[in-house]
This record gives sequence, structure tokens and C-alpha cells, in this order.
Amino acid sequence: MVNSAMAFVYIVWKQHSAVMENTIPTRILDFLKQYLPFSLLSEKTLLGICETVVVRYLQPSEIVFRQGATPDPFVYVVRDGAIKLLREESGSAVLVDECDEGDLFGLRPLLAEQEYWLTAQAVEETLLYAIRIDVLQPLLEEHPKVAWYMVQNFAAGLRNRMAEGGTLNLASERTLPNDEPFHLLEVQSISRRKPPVTCSPDSSIREAAQIMRDQRVGSIIIVSEALHPLGIITDKDLRNEVVAGTHDLVEPVTAIMSQPVVCMPADCTVADVQIAMMQRGIHHLCLTETGRSDSKVLGVVSEHDLLVLQGNNPAVFVREIRRSDNSSSLRRIREKAEQLLAKYLQQEVAIHFIANVMTQINDALINRVIEMSRQELTADGKKEPDLKWCWLALGSEGREEQLLRTDQDNALVFEDVAEADYAAVKDYFLSLARRVNELLAECGFEYCPADMMAGNPAWCLSLSEWKKQFSTWILSPTEKNVMYCTIFFDYRPVYGHAPLADALTEHIFETIRPDSVFLSLLARNALRNPPPLTFFRNFVVEKSGEHKDEFDIKGRAMMPLADTARLLVLNARQSRINNTFQRFDRMAELEPQNRELFQQAADAYEILMRYRTLQGLQNTDSGRFFKPAELTKMERLNLRNSCRPINELHDLLKVRFRTGMLG
Repeated sequence: MVNSAMAFVYIVWKQHSAVMENTIPTRILDFLKQYLPFSLLSEKTLLGICETVVVRYLQPSEIVFRQGATPDPFVYVVRDGAIKLLREESGSAVLVDECDEGDLFGLRPLLAEQEYWLTAQAVEETLLYAIRIDVLQPLLEEHPKVAWYMVQNFAAGLRNRMAEGGTLNLASERTLPNDEPFHLLEVQSISRRKPPVTCSPDSSIREAAQIMRDQRVGSIIIVSEALHPLGIITDKDLRNEVVAGTHDLVEPVTAIMSQPVVCMPADCTVADVQIAMMQRGIHHLCLTETGRSDSKVLGVVSEHDLLVLQGNNPAVFVREIRRSDNSSSLRRIREKAEQLLAKYLQQEVAIHFIANVMTQINDALINRVIEMSRQELTADGKKEPDLKWCWLALGSEGREEQLLRTDQDNALVFEDVAEADYAAVKDYFLSLARRVNELLAECGFEYCPADMMAGNPAWCLSLSEWKKQFSTWILSPTEKNVMYCTIFFDYRPVYGHAPLADALTEHIFETIRPDSVFLSLLARNALRNPPPLTFFRNFVVEKSGEHKDEFDIKGRAMMPLADTARLLVLNARQSRINNTFQRFDRMAELEPQNRELFQQAADAYEILMRYRTLQGLQNTDSGRFFKPAELTKMERLNLRNSCRPINELHDLLKVRFRTGMLG
């Protein structure tokens, strides 16, 4: 896109130019090697890139590329000056992000053949390094860490909202810096759009194995005449079913293929695949035109593909957890997961994605601990009652927001039994719950100081007892009962018969009347914590005690937001939405007049979660208390800004729930 009228200055160097070899390309190298992902490359490789770099000069307000335009053959690095990324909508431009020295942007043409999602405009006089796509493309194959950085770079700053139920919402209106939705390295780009390896259902196992050998792949898709996926065979299937002697090589592939095939659309992201593999416990996904099995196969992505790209896949942790047989190994795996957590935070991956990954790891660990505990009780001669039951995660884990190993909050519900059987049933589940609590503590999840755990007889109850308990809290809303609701209303089924949890949810909404004083008391409880900032916008710190001069980010900033989100969805009678981000998202949909406030609150909560986690990893604790003076100026500014929606939300609660009338 050379256009001298737009004051572009293009300087192109030939790869082996003796004149330029030690001048401008070397200066570019000295600059780029300070920044990721270029710092991951050898100087020889990086110099080869620098010898092809195009330098662009832009005047203030000059456009680099426009939203909706066909992508350039370049990605850009800011050398001097600044670039703002704008989303143009309804005749106005919304600032999404600002890039300054060393920042990489405009990655869409490298990873997706689609139009730009944002407009890039110079803030001031700016000098850019334009790096050719055809030069960078081979590096993604040769340097997995560089490719992974590109993926993480999409997630810097803002988040991609997730649809209800935990699936990534690719249709979200929100976009991210660098002109991409969250984690958008399309999976078809990982495999470089290699044609899928397939065979017909009439093929023999021997023929399929020969095709896999010749194509050097670990799986083959069995397809219909219309190329719709019918099943899949992997190396593991050949080992377990053929080498082990269960089936013969002359049998048809249908004898050992796994079906149905888990399918996803070809434009799904790395994030989609990671979550799907963890949730389903699988290692291969089939890519089809529509994401369903009744459409044409386009390719296959394996866990190995992600491992090569990422170098440290959370699905590996889940698999290791499922194979563990003692708390020591589980603790080590969880500690390794925290190293991945630290890496994600360092690379500024969207906090919503991090929370989803860590929730899958935590859930797998809890499930394994429960299974181990059941096995121990059986070995001790305790017979498990033949009835349905469910383990509930409470608090931050119940909201899918527990990143660090903080203290436990859990409960257990079992179906109603005859009065004569109750004592024996309760005794078994208390024994099970206490062993689970012990093992979780050995894994690094401390006991709850208030004993809000399933091993407490008060929180290990039948379905009828739980319904009665919730009714008491709602219909007799003492200060203590309201406090219990703020903890127990954030429950989520993690193991066992989930419909028991659904029955509790239905009971809660049946019991809470729209004009209930209970909601007003919940609102007053949400207003109990003082504002996190003083009149002069300084942080309100503890005046005495163990945490003197420290800021309580949980109590003064995060809890007011979580309490408000919970109250609002209860009042709106929106069930099965536990996550604070999703609660604010749903309220933004229901109340367009307050959309901006709720979106600000959701973004603020994510920023607060990020800072708390960073402090926890740095200080090896819960991250709840830290000294604001030890933060950088930019960190303090970000934290102050994230506290801004709290006062406005409190004003909304006071009016909506008439808390002033309660005295």
C-alpha cells in the first residue's frame, strides 16, 4: 500500500545488502530484541527479519488501517510515538486500546484472512516498523514460543465475554487490543490448513493404519461419501484394540472407531479447544464447516498441536490429576498450575479465560479427591448409601473465580431418605466430607476459618433440610442469616447428581418474593463495606492490627462488586448465573439504561482479580492484603479507576431497594 501522498516513508533493504548490513537493520535489531516475541529469537534470525523491515512515518491523526478494510501484508511495531485502536460504531469511535513504544499490533493478516476489526490511528508523530507477513509466517512453524506469544498478545487488556454455560462467545461485541477477539488464533491456522486424513467406513483397520503411517499422523477420521465425520481412530485405539489382540487388522474400521466425533467449527479458537478438551477428557477434535457432524470435515486438531504451540497445556494438568492417587502428587500438580497461572498473568491473558482454565483444574482436583476419599472409605469397610448426592463448591470457587489456593468453602446435599436410615446416611457423608476436606487441605486449600465446609454437620444435609435452611435464612433475615446467604447463594455442583443443586435453586427463587424485605436487607449488607477510596482518592487502609497500613482488596473492592452482582440477578430472577462477570453482563442486557455502568463494573472486577492474584503469587498468600505504596504509579492508577463504579452501584442499590427506610 505505497502512497506518497499520505506522507509514508518506505525504506526497504535487500537481505544481503553490504551497504546497509551494519546500519539501519542493526539499529532495528537493537530495538526489537528488547521486546517480546523478538527477544525469543536468535540475533541471526532477527537480523534476517530486520533486513526486510519497512519504516513508516505518520503524522498526527493519520490512519494506519481502517476497520473493515482488507488487511495489509504487514504487522506493526511502534518505534516512536503512539497508536490508538478505535472501534467505529454508530458514527462515533470508541477507544479500545493505545499502543506505545515496543507494542505489536495489526496481527489479523498474520493469523486470519479477515477484514480489520478496529481502526489504527496515530496519536502524535509516529514511527512504525512494518514487518512483512511472508517473513513472519515461517517463524510460527519454527518457533512455537513466538507463535504462542502472538496468541497471548490478542488477550492483552480487555476480555472476551463468555456465553452462559461456559462456552466462549465468539459473537461478543467486545473486541481486544491488536484488532482481535480473545485468544483468536484460529485452530485451522495451527495446522496450516492441512487437509484432513480420512478413510471410508469400508476400509480395514490395516488400511487405516497404513494411511496414518504414510501421512505421519496420530489419528484418522472415518467419513461418509459426503465427507461427514462418522468416527475417529487414534494411535491409542490401535494399541488398545489391535495390538492388545481384541480386534484383527482385517476388520473394518467401524469395529474400533470412537463415535460420535466431537466437532467444532474451523474458526474456533485455541481457547475453545483447550476448554472443550479439558471438559470432555479427549485429545482430538474434528473441525467441520458448521461445527456439527452433519457437515464436511475440514481438519483435525490434537492436544499435541496445542502442546507444540503453547509448551504448557492446562489439559495436561487435568489428565495428570485424573491419574494421581495421593495428595502429594495432586499438590505438586496444583503448584505447577500456579506457574502456568503466573505465566498467563505475565503475558496479560484475559482474566476470564484464566479463571475458566483454573476452574477446570480445580474441579478436576476436587473430583479426584472425592473419588480417592470414596475408595478409602470402601477400603475401611464403610458402605456407600445407594442414593443420589452432590458436592457443592461455594464462594469464589462456586463463582468460578478461585485462581489461588485460598481456604475451602463447600457443602454437600443428599436426597431425602427414610427417617430410620437418616443417621447412617448422614454418618457416611460426614465421614466422606471430612476426608475430602483433609485431602484438599493437604493439596494446599486451607480449612475455612469459619468452618463453612461439608465436614461440618450443619452443611452436610438432605435436600429437604437444605430447603428448610434456605427458607429460614430468607424468611427470617437476621444479620447472621443474610451473611450466610452471601456465601451459600454462590454454590455450584462440582461432583455427583447436579439436579439436586437445580432443585435448591428453584426453591430459592420460589421463596424470594419480588417485594421481599430480604432483598433490601441483602442490599444493606452489600453497602456495609466503606468505600475503598478516600475523598482525595487515596486507598482506605487498615488502621491497626496484623494488616496495618495495608489495603484489603477483597473486602473493600471485590466483595462490594460480587455482592451487588449477586443481589441484582436475584432481584431479576436470573437463575444459574454464578459468575460475577456473567452476572453483570446479564444485567447489562436486561437494563440497557445501565449498560455502561454494569460493563464498567465487570471490567473493574477483572482488574481487581488480576491484581489480587499477582499479589498472592508474589507474596505466597491469598493476595487479599498489600501495601498500595509498593505498587507502581500505573498500578495504583489502574486500581483507583477500577474502584470508581462501586460508589455509583451503591447509589443504585440505595434507590432500588430503599435501604434508607430500613433504619
